[in-house]
Amino acid sequence: MGYQFFTPTRVLFGVGTLGQLHEQTMPGKKALLIISNGKSAIENGYLSRTEAELQKAGVEWVIFNQVEANPLKSTVMAGANVARENECDFIVALGGGSVMDASKAIATMATNSGDVWDYISGGTGKGQPIKVDPLPIICITTTAGTGSEVDQWGVITNDKTNEKIGFGGDDRLFPVLAIVDPELMLSVPPKYTAYQGFDALFHSTEVYISKFANEMSDMIALKAIENVAKYLVRAVKNGNDLEARTGMAFANTLSGHAMVVSVTTAEHSLEHAMSAYHPNLPHGAGLIMISKAFYEFFIEKHACDERFIQMAQAMGMKDANKPEDFITALVNLQKQCGVDQLKMSDYGITPDEFDTLATNARETMGGLFAANPCEMTHEDCVSVFEKSYS
Repeated sequence: MGYQFFTPTRVLFGVGTLGQLHEQTMPGKKALLIISNGKSAIENGYLSRTEAELQKAGVEWVIFNQVEANPLKSTVMAGANVARENECDFIVALGGGSVMDASKAIATMATNSGDVWDYISGGTGKGQPIKVDPLPIICITTTAGTGSEVDQWGVITNDKTNEKIGFGGDDRLFPVLAIVDPELMLSVPPKYTAYQGFDALFHSTEVYISKFANEMSDMIALKAIENVAKYLVRAVKNGNDLEARTGMAFANTLSGHAMVVSVTTAEHSLEHAMSAYHPNLPHGAGLIMISKAFYEFFIEKHACDERFIQMAQAMGMKDANKPEDFITALVNLQKQCGVDQLKMSDYGITPDEFDTLATNARETMGGLFAANPCEMTHEDCVSVFEKSYS
């Protein structure tokens, strides 16, 4: 047994915790307040509530509202320029995974020279170390999907090279404060509640079958899986179910912790390739599309039979006794959430791309293949895409 556990982020979890922001020690005097390029933060009042809290705390702020669903390299650089020009000394990320991911890269480029791709490892990234401390980050999550509020990673897309790669891994990129207030998630539409919920689920299922799993990550991941299975259908069917939203928020934050203690597998590499070439594909939707074939690959190889049985049990199949029971539980959950009929073709993905996508996955996010419970070749990746296609 062995593991490292380092999660320096102070987490305020629970209904109404946004109202406690002004009581916390602020890491600076002027914030770059980052939101998405959509309307939800404004229309649902989350932005005005956050601004009121910052005002109570005696903090000035400047708004940056250009972050896409799959944040681009160019957006990161634009945000960093706004932070420098306005002499912001910390970041407040208000939004879902894309906003929090972008914020970590913006915090880095606000204090470091060059291009963000200089600090990306993988693909055409230069893999340089971050020399100057990034700006401190406060994350206020409005979705239950990525767990980015408690980890030191983000994902950035280079649309010029069709690369979508993890950024960070530096301990200085852990948010100093995370506010996880389920009230801020009540407005997420059913479809996106499902996409985000399955993203959280797969973070933990991947961690659980990972070669780098350990006693600590096992404990966290299984609890997250259990909560997704218990609460996601309820949250999808009734967005105002605060108990279900709270359960999913907890599952999401646990999944973030799980990724800090261990690491996900190549399921994420394969999906990143898909949405790198098709940025209109929601990350969670892409994961759902390939999930059945991806996990069946390892079940057919008998890579970790007992772990699949344990995950099936965590998903409510108490009598599960064979690894295939996990697939049954997974497909059933997707059906109940109404996402079992997602089609690659609806997002413009065609079979003649599969070889390219498989190559891209390994070239840009190849490190995650080392976490797979057994070897997965290029041909195996192509096969997962083929079996998932519709």
